[in-house]
Amino acid sequence: MSNLSVSQQKAVIDLFRRIAPVADELGDRFAAHGHQLALVGGSVRDVFLGRIGNDLDLTTDARPEQVLDVVKDWADSIWTIGIDFGTVGVRKGNWVLEITTYRSESYDPKSRKPGVVYGETLEADLERRDFTVNAMAVRLPGHEFVDPYGGLPDLSAKVLRTPGPPERSFDDDPLRMLRAARFAAQLGFTVDPAVVDAMTGMADRIEIVSAERIRDELDKLICGAHPREGLGLLVDTGLAAHVLPELPKLRLEIDEHHRHKDVYEHTLIVLEQAIALEQAGPDRVLRWSALLHDIGKPKTRRYEEGGRVSFHHHEVVGAQMTKKRMQELRFPKDVVADVARLVELHLRFHGYGTGEWTDSAVRRYVRDGGHLLERLHKLTRADCTTRNRRKAQALSRTYDDLERRISRLAEEEELAKIRPELDGNEIQRLLGVRPGPIVGEAYKFLLDMRLDKGVIGKEAAAEALLRWAGEHGVGDGTGSDPKDATKEAATDAATDAAADG
Repeated sequence: MSNLSVSQQKAVIDLFRRIAPVADELGDRFAAHGHQLALVGGSVRDVFLGRIGNDLDLTTDARPEQVLDVVKDWADSIWTIGIDFGTVGVRKGNWVLEITTYRSESYDPKSRKPGVVYGETLEADLERRDFTVNAMAVRLPGHEFVDPYGGLPDLSAKVLRTPGPPERSFDDDPLRMLRAARFAAQLGFTVDPAVVDAMTGMADRIEIVSAERIRDELDKLICGAHPREGLGLLVDTGLAAHVLPELPKLRLEIDEHHRHKDVYEHTLIVLEQAIALEQAGPDRVLRWSALLHDIGKPKTRRYEEGGRVSFHHHEVVGAQMTKKRMQELRFPKDVVADVARLVELHLRFHGYGTGEWTDSAVRRYVRDGGHLLERLHKLTRADCTTRNRRKAQALSRTYDDLERRISRLAEEEELAKIRPELDGNEIQRLLGVRPGPIVGEAYKFLLDMRLDKGVIGKEAAAEALLRWAGEHGVGDGTGSDPKDATKEAATDAATDAAADG
């Protein structure tokens, strides 16, 4: 380790003090079987960044079946899900190790999956890695630091370069272009101009990569510490046009006759302001909704008299676009639904005015927000990017007022648990109908009434339901009397309570 500074040598020594029981044991086992082993990639990079976790990346000249032979009597558990790509997973105590055979990857122009060719030397393996900061290694068990491509100086300078020509690197694996943006977002690094030029010239090559791999990189980028840097790089190089085309389209033309905000810049500010409101680490649903909340504006832009520009119903159009884009990127269904719903709801607050909403309207706001209400609060607050300080303060005070009203009503009525005062069984009994669409329509009528009027009691709810049924020709006239229905419901409730007791 003589090529390291004193502080860097100390970082490596501290690392091996922690991992020696695992790393040195394993290094000795590989050496005894005639194989090389080295700690590599992000595991080494993170040592110098002061970030040491329990996941370690290692590389070896041993083939996967030979790796299995070395670790079979040593590891607590082994998994081979990545063995086709040369990787064997191992758990030893609290440590999770991924041991990968020296290799090189390349994409066939007609395939979405990388091919794997095993290598023979550590130096050649490091050359095929994505960036120099990830192309450093420490041999085991001797602790010899290996940095043939200047990763440590690049790490100190906070710059991303490729070990070889970037064009060759990106041709081997086009996903590395997205990784450059992701690392810029995660680490706050700048990207070497030659790398940026290659990303720009080869942007369309990203289309050979599967949607799932693209999704994973975008998700890591958006959840990074500096997502603006990564997103800006994607837009500037043209990569975003292939993987997230709605983003560059937010750069709407602005002329001297038609006035509106720079939607692209506004979106990045909203994202940053939403991040500032997070309380427990990155919230992917909040961040994606902030990024996509205005993507419906380009499709809904209209020029009005007096130089104004309108974007009527852009939240509805944007929600549909959000759902389509996230489905194409293969996001989980619940994430797609949540992000699209937040995009759809993000303008709802602006109907509040200076507090004109009735309690019924506040109940509906809470009901529509559902489990996303806290995120909706944050997104709505983050969406204020006006430079007019007085206007910004007024909007903040107004939303404070709305949240106070929500809290008051929640205490009085348990808003999060709002249900009609009659359940499905009671509706069927009262109307004399069987399960079916009519019960659903009746349930919706009772829910709307509950939101509008609050708690009115079961008897009044039953009377209102019968009036509704009469107006809509619902039921066969054989249902219960409202008072009888109320008594039956009370008896059922008492019986259930006794059974539970």
